[in-house]
Amino acid sequence: MKKISLRNVIWKEGKHYVAQCLNVDVSSFGSTKKSAENNLKEALELYFEEVGSFKKLTKIGSPVISETLLYA
Repeated sequence: MKKISLRNVIWKEGKHYVAQCLNVDVSSFGSTKKSAENNLKEALELYFEEVGSFKKLTKIGSPVISETLLYA
């Protein structure tokens, strides 16, 4: 089994925490940061089981959180 390292981001949205993988378009949520992270891990395992390989994996360097202001 191949071991890979993925970059994830977790934030609070309302009552829940959202966990999103930056390397592939997979996300999940939970009532705590830890449960969101565990749910994301399970979702990623299912994703890569379906895809069958890591070919769709995007390499992510050092992500930076930035803010964009929009006027509506």
